[in-house]
Amino acid sequence: MYGMFEDEDDVFMGSPKSKLMDIIFNANNDVVRYDLEKFIQRRAAMELLLEKELGAEYDRVIENMLVSEMDAVENKSKSLCIELMGDIVSKSE
Repeated sequence: MYGMFEDEDDVFMGSPKSKLMDIIFNANNDVVRYDLEKFIQRRAAMELLLEKELGAEYDRVIENMLVSEMDAVENKSKSLCIELMGDIVSKSE
């Protein structure tokens, strides 16, 4: 399963980020728009929740986490790419 999270593009698979970009630019435009809007709404809700919980410090906390938990953040980013790809592909079939 580790191979699914590789950063380097190879001939057959590619990284989750590069494959997401391929799907975004090649899938049905309406499906991509819907899922990107849903993704942005979730991001906005999470930021509002963090702001309520942490106040004005939330942005600093995020920046610190990007540095201190770099590997975990990268793995979560890859998982989110895979999740978004799955959402788009499942609706495009």
